[in-house]
Amino acid sequence: MTLFKTASFRRFRHRKAVRPNERSALAKSTQNDLSRLVRTADPAVRKAFDVEMQSFSKLHARYLAEKENREQLNWDRIKSPNDKQVIPYSHLPQITGPEGLSKLAVLKVNGGLGTSMGISGAKSALEVKDGLTFLDLIVQQVEHLNTTHKVDVPLILMTSFNTHDDTLRIIKKYVSQRISITTFNQSRYPRIWKETLQPCPKYASDDKKHWYPPGHGDLYESLVHTGVLDRLLAEGKEYLFVSNSDNLGAVVDQRILQHMIDSDAEFLMEVTDKTKADVKGGTLIEYDSSIRLLEIAQVPADHVDDFKSVRKFKIFNTNNLWINLRALKRIMDGGGIDLDIIINPKMTDNGQAVIQLETAAGAAIKHFNNAHGINVPRSRFLPVKSCSDLLLIKSDIYSLQNGRLHMSESRMFGSVPVIKLGDHFKKITDFQPRFKKIPNIIDLDHLTVTGDVHFGRGITLRGTVIVVANEGQRIDIPDGCVLENRLVSGNLNMTEL
Repeated sequence: MTLFKTASFRRFRHRKAVRPNERSALAKSTQNDLSRLVRTADPAVRKAFDVEMQSFSKLHARYLAEKENREQLNWDRIKSPNDKQVIPYSHLPQITGPEGLSKLAVLKVNGGLGTSMGISGAKSALEVKDGLTFLDLIVQQVEHLNTTHKVDVPLILMTSFNTHDDTLRIIKKYVSQRISITTFNQSRYPRIWKETLQPCPKYASDDKKHWYPPGHGDLYESLVHTGVLDRLLAEGKEYLFVSNSDNLGAVVDQRILQHMIDSDAEFLMEVTDKTKADVKGGTLIEYDSSIRLLEIAQVPADHVDDFKSVRKFKIFNTNNLWINLRALKRIMDGGGIDLDIIINPKMTDNGQAVIQLETAAGAAIKHFNNAHGINVPRSRFLPVKSCSDLLLIKSDIYSLQNGRLHMSESRMFGSVPVIKLGDHFKKITDFQPRFKKIPNIIDLDHLTVTGDVHFGRGITLRGTVIVVANEGQRIDIPDGCVLENRLVSGNLNMTEL
């Protein structure tokens, strides 16, 4: 049964239109360039590379068509989702049995490098808690699930050309554990020059700087092209739980799985309530009687503040997705999924403007029958995007059990403290030496640190703490220091807040 109709809905951006004759010439020129690229590929991988370039060619053609026929988003037709389109987690069934787990597979999007934190390799190899990496925790979670319920839930890692080799090296240490791990490499697409809209690379072997992984929306095409989708179906798997590898709250939830089975939903998106930190996150909306994912890139400039407000848009997408694999097979065999195009502008090292055409996995919600959102607790969204996030995860706020993070019972409030670390803490190589040991923050509400600040051992932070080292100053918070509702500046000058 289909609850939501399909509507035409595309990304809105102010950009110069492409005339029909110009578009035809561009498309033909691009196709010729891509054909030449394919001929330069190693014969051993040429067939797979050709498939990738054909997929990119379709994406590029859609991009040109949208530039020619710009469809503006009608803001007045956007509505907040109704009670059937977003269901509270508290309404889900209470499940203890393992029946649905035998048909489940878990997929982690594992293509990120963590460049914003100064990480050069796969981000999932970063130690985040008690000496364990993202991947260590993920493996522990799935292994515990299998052992406890006597099932065989496989773990699938979607890597990118940036992280594939690192990931293969890392997972060798899990070979003796009770878990089946599969890796597959998502597509590698060519960047295009902003001025000409033509592919940057001339050869398949050209430097990495000319290529990019096209976002997690590539999940669906890559599952098909690599044969992983057919293999999962052949193994009797019917449901796929997808999440980002850096979201430590994204663990398998049997209540959500059972709801998916009971409701015949082909696609579920986990959303959670917005805070001030989430104002740019994509949200579910009703548009022309259909449920859709709306992201900030689609919003007209004069409505950006409206989008960021929590009055109308109270929830955001966690990118925890539940997908019916049989439905995905039907859709992909029937012509595939056209996802809204995200235009990601970049600059090369020598200052040349390029464009990456990307897609988001959540936008596929419009293609599935009975698709809807589940408003989940905030605990299911614990991403580590910055060193400020990392400090929170490493602290005494959380403990680990079978790879899962649990908030300490000693924490008086259900929410976590707000932590804002300045530029001196931005890179992981700067962050680590600034803490002899992570402070005790179980009673912390807010922490702001700017400038050259170093923390000793056994430090306790409570309430609101602000530490400001001015240019040319260094502040060392001594061992055993207790800061409660304090502003620290200069040579350890302390002011009560």
